[in-house]
Amino acid sequence: MKDSLKPGIEHSFSFTITKSVLVPALYPEADEFQLMPDVFATGYMVGLLEWTCIQAVNPHLDWPVEQTVGTHIDVSHLAATPAGLTVTVNVKLVEVDGKRLVFDVEARDDMDTITRGRHERFIINKEKFDGRIGNKRKKAGL
Repeated sequence: MKDSLKPGIEHSFSFTITKSVLVPALYPEADEFQLMPDVFATGYMVGLLEWTCIQAVNPHLDWPVEQTVGTHIDVSHLAATPAGLTVTVNVKLVEVDGKRLVFDVEARDDMDTITRGRHERFIINKEKFDGRIGNKRKKAGL
């Protein structure tokens, strides 16, 4: 972690919504999702928020040795977004508590605010993290 990782870091990222991030694409195995409207899925929206937060802090980490993982999300999905519209995410790092990072997040499509809330991430050492996941796989017999 670099000394530059401090509250106040802001970042914006824009993404044009395609069919690959609509509700029916969320779990192709789920018949229920296949019958739902063709709009930006909340699950993919959360991923877009995470992606933007990752982009915001990576320059302030020893990337890729240090990375961040999402640990908490508290957002509302306020408006539906069809394919073809662009969503712009704005994030601001508001708290650094050791390895815990807290962001204010907000996103808008071309017409409406679609989400706002908070997101928490933790800084990890990728090699150590992968080792713990490997141990978990072994214990599970995978």
